[in-house]
Amino acid sequence: MLTNLSGLTQYYDDKGPQNGIPIIFIHGFPFDSTTWQSQVNVVPERFRTITYDVRGHGQSEAGPIPYSLEFFVDDLFALIKKLELDQPILCGLSMGGYIALRAFERWPALFKALILCDTRSEGDTNEAKISRANGIKTIREQGTSKFAEDSVKNLFWEGNTNNRIAEIKNVRQMIEKTSPDVICATSMALAARTDTTEILSDIKVPVLIIVGEHDKITPPIAAESLHENIQDSELVVIKNAGHLSNIENPMEFNEALVGFLERF
Repeated sequence: MLTNLSGLTQYYDDKGPQNGIPIIFIHGFPFDSTTWQSQVNVVPERFRTITYDVRGHGQSEAGPIPYSLEFFVDDLFALIKKLELDQPILCGLSMGGYIALRAFERWPALFKALILCDTRSEGDTNEAKISRANGIKTIREQGTSKFAEDSVKNLFWEGNTNNRIAEIKNVRQMIEKTSPDVICATSMALAARTDTTEILSDIKVPVLIIVGEHDKITPPIAAESLHENIQDSELVVIKNAGHLSNIENPMEFNEALVGFLERF
């Protein structure tokens, strides 16, 4: 469905009972909401499942640039208001996790629980900022195809090169379809995002942390830091997976996800 949020046309999908427990899935960068399809298919029937495309990604309008992570959070709040969701659960991967943590920091009473996947609370290190700048340079000089080719090498565990061929191709195409300006603007927004580490000890809602054992972008040590700082959180390490653990090993990922949701 398409709707107007924050003055932009944005895409979302809304499945399940309207009075069900709402769960919102927030995709990573630079993908779209279809990356959550394997999870949407297994969510218990009593849940109302919402996926959406972050501005500029998938079918959502890009709007003016530059971007800020705060704009993405504002869009999330607008979607929650539009759909009249009561205390949704947030499930975010990578960039989606950054959005989820910042949204919780800004409005903690709004959410029932958090699921943080292959993400971290810390802001970008200098090394990470330089890496994002190099990615922007690659796009400006060689286009999104080269950027996509370089990206999938870090996104997927090398052990999945031959047994996740279709998934790798799909993600590569997803990146290639994203506007170069949007990729550059989002990269800058992520590089400038706030550090949410200080609020972790204040999180009192249930939290599930998931990470691929071979994640090179937000490695298990980053997930362990989240786990240590969030009281009573649960940490699950997904075998045979890199940064896109929900795509690389959906069976184990979904087992952890559904097990967590069954508590509600």
